[in-house]
Amino acid sequence: MDSSEKSIKTTLKKDFFRLVVVLLSALLMAFNINTFINAGGLYPGGAQGITIITQRIFSKYFGINLLYTPINIVLNAIPVYIGYRYIGKKFTLFSMIMVFFNGVFVDILPSFQVTHDPLLVAVFGGIVNAIAITMCLKVDATSGGTDFISIFLSQKKGIDAFPYILAGNIVILTVAGIVFGWGKALYSMIFQYVTTQALHVLYKTYQQRTLFIITDMPDRVCSLIYATCGHGATLIDGEGSFAHKNKKIVYSIVSASDTRKLIPKIKEIDRNAFINSVRTEEIMGNFYMKPRD
Repeated sequence: MDSSEKSIKTTLKKDFFRLVVVLLSALLMAFNINTFINAGGLYPGGAQGITIITQRIFSKYFGINLLYTPINIVLNAIPVYIGYRYIGKKFTLFSMIMVFFNGVFVDILPSFQVTHDPLLVAVFGGIVNAIAITMCLKVDATSGGTDFISIFLSQKKGIDAFPYILAGNIVILTVAGIVFGWGKALYSMIFQYVTTQALHVLYKTYQQRTLFIITDMPDRVCSLIYATCGHGATLIDGEGSFAHKNKKIVYSIVSASDTRKLIPKIKEIDRNAFINSVRTEEIMGNFYMKPRD
């Protein structure tokens, strides 16, 4: 078997694994919608929230029970275009699979309520929702809707977009509160907040950290950063305040997920290195991120 055949075989295995994870994620998210969101009367944010609000408006005011799938697909048309145009074609394809099968599973799976406590529904529903979204993101796909927009802003602008998406979702939930009452809408805000915070813990690719590294081996540390993250670093001259010895400070901004690999390797290179890792809120300028396929 030559190298090209091995490459094709590896790609097929990877794509098959992605497909399995995406389908499992679609099933888990549908379970969450029917078990926590619908059974608990909550309203998630993004395209899902608009879909569910639309369903409930037609059911309450017109007596018409609309299917989840067609509404959600229509609402994802623009986000899918953004993904196809700016993020990646295969990435968008797997995300479309997620959106379609998630809708199908929602329409065919029964609804049942695990608990009648609305706070437990909001908290655990938010955690399950975050797990399903993270499963998609880990294999380079999304659950659609605002996830496309979030990744676009993060990848093109270097912005941690989840807080802004949360603000947009609060607007959607405010509409739900006006139309259906504030009780469930307020619990839905808790649901969305828990989802956002859990995502920050579970998925760190689009979060950045600023590293200040004082080391006697700056060249090796810079080479390590480039090999691990695909971009370089800046060397700053420093002087110790006690011994007045000259020191090099390596300054670099890296993905938060890369810090787990970088910091132990830096300590292997220079066990006396002093490392300060600071959360980065926003980046202006060039910052390399691995492109989506």
